[in-house]
Amino acid sequence: MNYLALDYFACDSIDVARSLLGKTLIRKLGNESIRCRIVETEAYRGENDPASHAARGQTKRNSVMFGPPGHAYVYFNYGMHHLLNVVTEVVGVAGAVLIRALEPLDSLGLMRHNRGIDDIHQLTSGPAKLTQALAINMDFNGKALNTPILGLLDDGDTGFHVSSSERVGISVGQEKKWRFFIKGNQFVSGQYIKEKP
Repeated sequence: MNYLALDYFACDSIDVARSLLGKTLIRKLGNESIRCRIVETEAYRGENDPASHAARGQTKRNSVMFGPPGHAYVYFNYGMHHLLNVVTEVVGVAGAVLIRALEPLDSLGLMRHNRGIDDIHQLTSGPAKLTQALAINMDFNGKALNTPILGLLDDGDTGFHVSSSERVGISVGQEKKWRFFIKGNQFVSGQYIKEKP
């Protein structure tokens, strides 16, 4: 498989967030491989971004954000959900892109089992939903995203329009239009807020 090179992510979080739209996320579970198209992302920077986990500098929890790009930054949100991010920027500079929504491409039965629901539109249409559907947890924190177990492929659609909006689910830094999504895609999360023309 043709994985995205890890140095692909060694640039500005905002640029990576846009460029990941349409790319394929692959997750191997047992003998089955799940493939999904990335349809929604959200960019986070370091100390100049009040909504970032790295806003106050490096800690044990956020140290992965300062590490090598192209690795997973997974955290447990509100003691309830795992969220998957891709580390961006160069080593020593904090940055990450939250994967907010995916479009399922195959292995729907496995994802339905993991989520305990049948509705295809609810399987991966949010950052907590997709980690449950793909069985992503803290075991992946700090792992390189270039293996069949969890990886990002250098392929995907390009024939779509990108929209942006303020980030959602945060209490500060909402004014930054760093949430990107494929316009009109039915698997984007329900937060169609102030789309940028």
